[in-house]
Amino acid sequence: MATNRARVPPGPDGLPLVGHTLQLSRDVFGFYERLHADYGDVVRYEVNGDEGYIVAHPDLVEQVLVTDDAAFVKGDLLQRTLSSALGEGMLLAEGDDWRGQRTTAQPAFYRERVAAYGETMTAFAGDVAEGWTDGAVVDVRPAMSELTLRILGRTLFGLDIRGRESVVRDTAEALRTRTDPSSLTAFLPDWVPAPSVRAYRRAIEDARDLVDDLIAQRRAEREEATATSADEAVSRFAGGDDLLTMLVAAADAGGMDDATLRDNMLTFLFAGHETSALAVTYALFCLGHHPEAQARVHADLDALDAPPTADDVDDLPHLDRAVREAMRLYPPVYTHFREPVRDVTVGDYLIPEGSVVSLPQWLVHRDERWYDDPLAFAPERWVDWDGPEYAYFPFSGGPRHCIGMRFAELEIRLVLGTLLREWRVESLTDRPLDLDAAANTTPTDPVELRLHAR
Repeated sequence: MATNRARVPPGPDGLPLVGHTLQLSRDVFGFYERLHADYGDVVRYEVNGDEGYIVAHPDLVEQVLVTDDAAFVKGDLLQRTLSSALGEGMLLAEGDDWRGQRTTAQPAFYRERVAAYGETMTAFAGDVAEGWTDGAVVDVRPAMSELTLRILGRTLFGLDIRGRESVVRDTAEALRTRTDPSSLTAFLPDWVPAPSVRAYRRAIEDARDLVDDLIAQRRAEREEATATSADEAVSRFAGGDDLLTMLVAAADAGGMDDATLRDNMLTFLFAGHETSALAVTYALFCLGHHPEAQARVHADLDALDAPPTADDVDDLPHLDRAVREAMRLYPPVYTHFREPVRDVTVGDYLIPEGSVVSLPQWLVHRDERWYDDPLAFAPERWVDWDGPEYAYFPFSGGPRHCIGMRFAELEIRLVLGTLLREWRVESLTDRPLDLDAAANTTPTDPVELRLHAR
């Protein structure tokens, strides 16, 4: 008995019934930081009836995501929180359903295909740069959200999303509120008739209607192209070889039902643009506070004859380091959740079946064991950094790493490079940023930049 008790991870005592729910809801980041500082790399806690465990050592993160991946699923917490919006799409699906969906979508994210998207990424970012004016102050987050949504619509869906942004924006805000532990909505079931829950459900229905319209539009385009072509390959992928066409073709061939098609569209629509928008926002914010680092990025960009392309990103080392450092300091997703399907020993501790395992980038990325002066923005640390592989994992890892990682990495660099080639930015928002720990790590207030023409 003593041995078993010794294998239970340490953690603070919680209140009856509610556990540590109140402490978490008041300050998610502070709650995580205090537990990590007081109890170590594996910590037990309880929130809203869920038995939870923070795992915050790179080697143990790798164990959960890679070595013992088969022992973990996304789990009930994410199902309760997100399934009403994203259904059984790729983010939440498990087993053969997940593998089949990922196999269907994977060609849209092959290296050559992603590189071909680069021209659109640069062109659309160029439109934004051209529309800015010297001396103006911009709230950069909504500007980048609109830009990355437009890029995603054109590249992955083959559509012009302009004129439909408000539906996506309203639904993204509803999702943020729904997944923010500081909001009561995050702990309420979908059937509760609270105003915030009703607003969330209305937003989701509007988003579903939008996606259904997009799917119907693509089906009509495919049918029209098929009717005018006898070529089997053209008939199969009529309308293009973008992600939307691949998913529609798979559904029409019986590879997935229409509900799963819609769920995947919703998943890519929301997860696919907001994380990139936040990464660019945080990079601009950081560079706007560090003119010397920004000058090094400008020097790389000035060596190009034109705005950056997919072929140029390997020749922009200071831009790459700035992006990595911003995503280390401000990861667009603050933690990944997993649930063990059996009792699992993680490090020296037993994690029981059915519990919630939190793998917080927020802690690991800011750990002084892996990073000198971890709260400082220091892009040059990446010149010779030799820390553990999973001391940096903004896109998760293992078999279920973000399918859009290559797309996002290229998009972030090309958007940032295109903007900074024309503009110098000055951050007007104080440091550090105040953030919400929702589905994404989002700023609570505007992130303002003053623009200076170069």
